[in-house]
Amino acid sequence: MPEGPTVRRFCSLASPFVGQRVTKVGGSTKQIALPDLMEQQLQDCQVHGKNLYLAFGCSVTKEKADDVDSQDDGKSDEGCSLTGEPSTAPGDQSAPGTSEETPVRKWLRFHFGLYGSVRANEIARAKQGNKRGDWKDPSPRLIVHFDGGGFLVFYNCRMTWCSCPFVEPTCDILCPEFDKEKALCALSHPRPVCITLMDQSVFSGVGNIIKNEILYLARIHPLSLGSALPEETLVALIDHAVTFTAEWLRDKIKRKALHYHIYMKEQCEDGHQVLKEAIGPPYGLQRLTWYCPTCQKLVGSGDALQGTQE
Repeated sequence: MPEGPTVRRFCSLASPFVGQRVTKVGGSTKQIALPDLMEQQLQDCQVHGKNLYLAFGCSVTKEKADDVDSQDDGKSDEGCSLTGEPSTAPGDQSAPGTSEETPVRKWLRFHFGLYGSVRANEIARAKQGNKRGDWKDPSPRLIVHFDGGGFLVFYNCRMTWCSCPFVEPTCDILCPEFDKEKALCALSHPRPVCITLMDQSVFSGVGNIIKNEILYLARIHPLSLGSALPEETLVALIDHAVTFTAEWLRDKIKRKALHYHIYMKEQCEDGHQVLKEAIGPPYGLQRLTWYCPTCQKLVGSGDALQGTQE
Protein backbone atom coordinates (compact mmCIF):
# COMPACT_ATOMS: atom_id res chain seq x y z
CA MET A 1 0.00 0.00 0.00
CA PRO A 2 1.38 3.46 -0.86
CA GLU A 3 2.78 5.12 2.26
CA GLY A 4 2.85 8.76 3.32
CA PRO A 5 5.66 9.95 1.00
CA THR A 6 4.12 8.23 -2.03
CA VAL A 7 0.67 9.70 -1.40
CA ARG A 8 2.24 13.15 -1.12
CA ARG A 9 3.82 12.52 -4.49
CA PHE A 10 0.31 11.76 -5.81
CA CYS A 11 -0.83 15.09 -4.38
CA SER A 12 1.96 16.90 -6.24
CA LEU A 13 0.63 15.40 -9.48
CA ALA A 14 -2.90 16.63 -8.77
CA SER A 15 -2.04 20.12 -7.51
CA PRO A 16 -1.32 21.64 -10.97
CA PHE A 17 -4.98 20.98 -11.87
CA VAL A 18 -6.34 23.05 -8.99
CA GLY A 19 -8.59 25.78 -10.41
CA GLN A 20 -9.49 23.78 -13.52
CA ARG A 21 -12.97 22.51 -14.41
CA VAL A 22 -13.87 18.86 -15.03
CA THR A 23 -15.01 18.30 -18.63
CA LYS A 24 -15.08 14.50 -18.88
CA VAL A 25 -14.98 11.55 -16.45
CA GLY A 26 -14.62 7.81 -16.85
CA GLY A 27 -13.39 4.69 -15.11
CA SER A 28 -14.67 1.45 -13.65
CA THR A 29 -15.56 2.69 -10.16
CA LYS A 30 -19.04 2.07 -8.79
CA GLN A 31 -18.29 3.77 -5.48
CA ILE A 32 -19.29 7.22 -6.68
CA ALA A 33 -21.63 8.52 -9.38
CA LEU A 34 -19.31 9.79 -12.11
CA PRO A 35 -21.76 12.51 -13.29
CA ASP A 36 -21.35 14.18 -9.86
CA LEU A 37 -17.89 15.34 -10.99
CA MET A 38 -18.98 16.88 -14.29
CA GLU A 39 -18.49 20.65 -14.56
CA GLN A 40 -17.03 20.75 -11.04
CA GLN A 41 -13.87 22.73 -10.32
CA LEU A 42 -10.93 21.11 -8.54
CA GLN A 43 -10.45 23.56 -5.68
CA ASP A 44 -7.91 21.93 -3.37
CA CYS A 45 -5.86 18.80 -2.73
CA GLN A 46 -4.52 17.61 0.62
CA VAL A 47 -2.82 14.57 2.14
CA HIS A 48 -3.40 13.22 5.61
CA GLY A 49 -1.52 10.05 6.44
CA LYS A 50 -2.13 7.56 3.63
CA ASN A 51 -5.23 9.33 2.32
CA LEU A 52 -5.50 11.78 -0.56
CA TYR A 53 -8.33 14.35 -0.49
CA LEU A 54 -9.51 16.32 -3.52
CA ALA A 55 -12.03 19.16 -3.11
CA PHE A 56 -14.50 19.70 -5.94
CA GLY A 57 -17.06 22.46 -6.17
CA CYS A 58 -18.14 25.66 -7.82
CA SER A 59 -18.99 29.20 -6.74
CA VAL A 60 -22.67 29.78 -6.08
CA THR A 61 -24.63 32.74 -4.84
CA LYS A 62 -25.12 33.08 -1.12
CA GLU A 63 -28.87 32.46 -1.60
CA LYS A 64 -28.15 29.06 -3.18
CA ALA A 65 -25.67 28.23 -0.46
CA ASP A 66 -28.34 29.04 2.14
CA ASP A 67 -30.69 26.67 0.30
CA VAL A 68 -28.11 23.91 0.58
CA ASP A 69 -27.75 24.61 4.31
CA SER A 70 -31.52 24.46 4.85
CA GLN A 71 -31.72 21.13 3.00
CA ASP A 72 -29.02 19.72 5.29
CA ASP A 73 -30.83 20.73 8.49
CA GLY A 74 -31.65 17.72 10.61
CA LYS A 75 -29.25 15.44 8.76
CA SER A 76 -26.27 14.00 10.63
CA ASP A 77 -22.89 14.33 8.97
CA GLU A 78 -20.16 12.31 10.59
CA GLY A 79 -17.51 13.69 8.30
CA CYS A 80 -14.57 11.56 7.36
CA SER A 81 -11.78 9.93 9.35
CA LEU A 82 -8.94 7.54 8.71
CA THR A 83 -10.63 4.78 10.68
CA GLY A 84 -14.34 5.71 10.88
CA GLU A 85 -17.08 5.50 8.34
CA PRO A 86 -17.23 8.51 6.00
CA SER A 87 -20.34 10.21 4.72
CA THR A 88 -22.17 8.19 2.08
CA ALA A 89 -23.16 11.21 0.02
CA PRO A 90 -21.37 14.40 -0.99
CA GLY A 91 -21.39 16.73 1.98
CA ASP A 92 -21.48 20.23 0.54
CA GLN A 93 -20.05 22.84 2.84
CA SER A 94 -20.74 26.52 2.52
CA ALA A 95 -18.02 28.76 3.81
CA PRO A 96 -19.32 31.43 6.17
CA GLY A 97 -19.05 35.03 5.13
CA THR A 98 -20.91 37.97 3.79
CA SER A 99 -19.62 37.93 0.22
CA GLU A 100 -22.12 37.44 -2.57
CA GLU A 101 -20.26 34.43 -3.95
CA THR A 102 -19.73 31.54 -1.54
CA PRO A 103 -17.68 28.48 -2.58
CA VAL A 104 -19.36 25.12 -2.04
CA ARG A 105 -16.98 22.15 -1.70
CA LYS A 106 -17.34 18.41 -1.50
CA TRP A 107 -14.28 16.32 -0.67
CA LEU A 108 -13.43 13.06 -2.39
CA ARG A 109 -11.23 10.79 -0.29
CA PHE A 110 -8.90 8.26 -1.94
CA HIS A 111 -7.46 5.31 -0.05
CA PHE A 112 -5.07 3.25 -2.15
CA GLY A 113 -4.77 -0.50 -2.38
CA LEU A 114 -1.57 -2.51 -2.37
CA TYR A 115 -0.56 -1.27 -5.81
CA GLY A 116 -2.58 1.94 -5.96
CA SER A 117 -1.27 4.85 -7.99
CA VAL A 118 -2.07 8.19 -9.60
CA ARG A 119 -0.85 9.30 -13.02
CA ALA A 120 -1.05 12.68 -14.67
CA ASN A 121 -1.53 12.94 -18.43
CA GLU A 122 -0.60 9.30 -19.03
CA ILE A 123 -2.17 5.84 -18.94
CA ALA A 124 -0.45 2.93 -17.20
CA ARG A 125 0.68 0.16 -19.52
CA ALA A 126 1.32 -3.50 -18.71
CA LYS A 127 4.99 -4.18 -17.96
CA GLN A 128 4.65 -7.96 -18.16
CA GLY A 129 2.16 -10.64 -19.07
CA ASN A 130 -0.17 -12.26 -16.56
CA LYS A 131 -0.22 -15.99 -15.68
CA ARG A 132 -2.11 -16.73 -18.90
CA GLY A 133 0.44 -14.82 -20.91
CA ASP A 134 -1.93 -11.95 -21.69
CA TRP A 135 -0.62 -8.40 -21.78
CA LYS A 136 -3.49 -6.49 -20.26
CA ASP A 137 -3.18 -2.86 -19.20
CA PRO A 138 -4.33 -1.95 -15.66
CA SER A 139 -7.94 -0.82 -15.49
CA PRO A 140 -8.38 2.78 -14.24
CA ARG A 141 -10.82 3.22 -11.37
CA LEU A 142 -11.28 6.89 -12.26
CA ILE A 143 -10.19 9.20 -15.09
CA VAL A 144 -10.83 12.93 -14.75
CA HIS A 145 -10.28 15.28 -17.71
CA PHE A 146 -9.93 19.03 -17.15
CA ASP A 147 -10.58 22.07 -19.30
CA GLY A 148 -6.85 22.83 -19.38
CA GLY A 149 -6.36 19.81 -21.61
CA GLY A 150 -4.80 17.43 -19.05
CA PHE A 151 -6.18 14.53 -17.06
CA LEU A 152 -5.65 12.49 -13.87
CA VAL A 153 -5.91 8.70 -13.68
CA PHE A 154 -6.45 6.74 -10.45
CA TYR A 155 -5.68 3.02 -10.11
CA ASN A 156 -6.45 0.40 -7.45
CA CYS A 157 -8.07 2.74 -4.94
CA ARG A 158 -11.23 3.18 -2.91
CA MET A 159 -12.99 6.51 -3.02
CA THR A 160 -15.86 8.12 -1.14
CA TRP A 161 -17.34 11.55 -0.59
CA CYS A 162 -16.92 13.14 2.82
CA SER A 163 -17.73 16.46 4.42
CA CYS A 164 -14.12 17.43 5.11
CA PRO A 165 -10.60 15.98 5.33
CA PHE A 166 -9.59 14.32 8.56
CA VAL A 167 -6.96 16.71 9.92
CA GLU A 168 -4.68 15.52 12.70
CA PRO A 169 -1.22 16.92 11.93
CA THR A 170 0.17 15.85 15.31
CA CYS A 171 0.02 12.19 14.25
CA ASP A 172 1.16 12.67 10.63
CA ILE A 173 4.80 11.61 10.37
CA LEU A 174 5.44 14.11 7.55
CA CYS A 175 3.89 17.13 9.28
CA PRO A 176 6.03 19.66 11.19
CA GLU A 177 3.47 19.41 14.01
CA PHE A 178 4.11 15.67 14.49
CA ASP A 179 3.92 14.99 18.24
CA LYS A 180 7.05 13.08 19.22
CA GLU A 181 6.01 12.97 22.88
CA LYS A 182 2.75 11.24 21.99
CA ALA A 183 4.67 8.82 19.78
CA LEU A 184 7.13 8.08 22.59
CA CYS A 185 4.29 7.40 25.01
CA ALA A 186 2.66 4.97 22.55
CA LEU A 187 5.93 3.15 21.87
CA SER A 188 6.53 2.73 25.61
CA HIS A 189 3.53 0.41 26.00
CA PRO A 190 4.13 -3.32 26.65
CA ARG A 191 3.53 -4.47 23.10
CA PRO A 192 5.81 -5.16 20.11
CA VAL A 193 7.13 -1.94 18.60
CA CYS A 194 6.39 -3.13 15.06
CA ILE A 195 2.67 -3.14 15.87
CA THR A 196 2.74 0.33 17.44
CA LEU A 197 4.53 1.75 14.40
CA MET A 198 1.63 0.66 12.18
CA ASP A 199 -0.95 2.40 14.39
CA GLN A 200 -2.25 5.20 12.14
CA SER A 201 -3.67 7.11 15.11
CA VAL A 202 -0.08 7.70 16.25
CA PHE A 203 2.13 7.18 13.18
CA SER A 204 -0.14 8.26 10.35
CA GLY A 205 1.59 7.68 7.01
CA VAL A 206 3.92 4.94 8.24
CA GLY A 207 3.57 1.70 6.29
CA ASN A 208 5.30 -1.64 6.05
CA ILE A 209 8.38 -0.40 4.19
CA ILE A 210 9.02 2.46 6.61
CA LYS A 211 8.43 0.13 9.57
CA ASN A 212 11.02 -2.39 8.36
CA GLU A 213 13.59 0.22 7.46
CA ILE A 214 13.52 2.31 10.62
CA LEU A 215 13.53 -0.73 12.94
CA TYR A 216 16.71 -1.90 11.24
CA LEU A 217 18.29 1.57 11.32
CA ALA A 218 17.54 1.79 15.05
CA ARG A 219 18.75 -1.82 15.57
CA ILE A 220 15.47 -2.87 17.20
CA HIS A 221 13.94 -6.32 16.82
CA PRO A 222 10.37 -5.89 15.51
CA LEU A 223 8.93 -8.03 18.33
CA SER A 224 10.79 -6.23 21.11
CA LEU A 225 8.42 -4.82 23.71
CA GLY A 226 8.46 -1.05 23.84
CA SER A 227 8.23 -1.09 27.62
CA ALA A 228 11.47 -3.11 27.78
CA LEU A 229 13.49 -0.72 25.65
CA PRO A 230 15.44 2.29 26.98
CA GLU A 231 13.84 5.66 26.33
CA GLU A 232 16.84 6.83 24.31
CA THR A 233 16.39 3.83 21.97
CA LEU A 234 12.73 4.72 21.38
CA VAL A 235 13.63 8.38 20.81
CA ALA A 236 16.20 7.26 18.21
CA LEU A 237 13.51 5.15 16.51
CA ILE A 238 11.20 8.17 16.27
CA ASP A 239 14.02 10.29 14.87
CA HIS A 240 14.71 7.64 12.23
CA ALA A 241 11.00 7.59 11.36
CA VAL A 242 10.90 11.35 10.79
CA THR A 243 14.22 11.47 8.89
CA PHE A 244 13.60 8.42 6.71
CA THR A 245 10.12 9.52 5.58
CA ALA A 246 11.34 13.06 4.83
CA GLU A 247 14.24 11.72 2.75
CA TRP A 248 11.93 9.31 0.95
CA LEU A 249 9.61 12.18 0.05
CA ARG A 250 12.50 14.23 -1.31
CA ASP A 251 13.59 11.26 -3.43
CA LYS A 252 10.02 10.78 -4.66
CA ILE A 253 9.80 14.38 -5.79
CA LYS A 254 13.14 14.01 -7.60
CA ARG A 255 11.95 10.68 -9.07
CA LYS A 256 14.85 8.86 -7.43
CA ALA A 257 14.55 5.20 -6.41
CA LEU A 258 14.46 4.42 -2.71
CA HIS A 259 17.47 2.55 -1.33
CA TYR A 260 16.38 -0.27 0.97
CA HIS A 261 18.53 -1.24 3.94
CA ILE A 262 16.63 -4.39 4.97
CA TYR A 263 13.27 -4.52 3.20
CA MET A 264 13.08 -7.57 0.86
CA LYS A 265 16.79 -8.26 1.39
CA GLU A 266 18.38 -11.69 1.91
CA GLN A 267 21.32 -10.24 3.83
CA CYS A 268 21.69 -7.12 5.94
CA GLU A 269 24.33 -4.51 5.23
CA ASP A 270 26.72 -6.33 7.58
CA GLY A 271 26.32 -9.58 5.66
CA HIS A 272 24.07 -11.41 8.15
CA GLN A 273 21.17 -13.63 7.08
CA VAL A 274 17.84 -11.77 7.09
CA LEU A 275 14.67 -13.45 8.37
CA LYS A 276 11.19 -12.84 6.98
CA GLU A 277 8.07 -13.41 9.08
CA ALA A 278 4.41 -12.42 8.98
CA ILE A 279 3.81 -10.34 12.12
CA GLY A 280 0.79 -8.42 13.32
CA PRO A 281 -1.66 -7.91 16.18
CA PRO A 282 -3.84 -10.80 17.37
CA TYR A 283 -6.83 -11.18 15.04
CA GLY A 284 -5.38 -8.41 12.88
CA LEU A 285 -3.52 -8.04 9.61
CA GLN A 286 -0.21 -9.90 9.48
CA ARG A 287 2.50 -7.94 7.64
CA LEU A 288 5.64 -9.42 6.12
CA THR A 289 8.54 -8.21 8.22
CA TRP A 290 12.24 -8.44 7.38
CA TYR A 291 14.80 -8.22 10.18
CA CYS A 292 18.32 -9.29 11.09
CA PRO A 293 18.37 -11.36 14.31
CA THR A 294 22.07 -10.57 14.72
CA CYS A 295 21.83 -6.77 14.43
CA GLN A 296 18.35 -6.52 15.96
CA LYS A 297 18.30 -8.33 19.31
CA LEU A 298 14.97 -9.33 20.82
CA VAL A 299 14.13 -7.51 24.06
CA GLY A 300 11.03 -8.46 26.06
CA SER A 301 9.10 -11.37 27.54
CA GLY A 302 8.21 -14.23 25.21
CA ASP A 303 4.86 -14.69 26.98
CA ALA A 304 3.86 -11.14 26.09
CA LEU A 305 4.53 -11.83 22.42
CA GLN A 306 2.14 -14.76 22.25
CA GLY A 307 -0.45 -14.42 19.52
CA THR A 308 1.34 -11.70 17.51
CA GLN A 309 2.76 -14.07 14.88
CA GLU A 310 1.13 -16.31 12.33
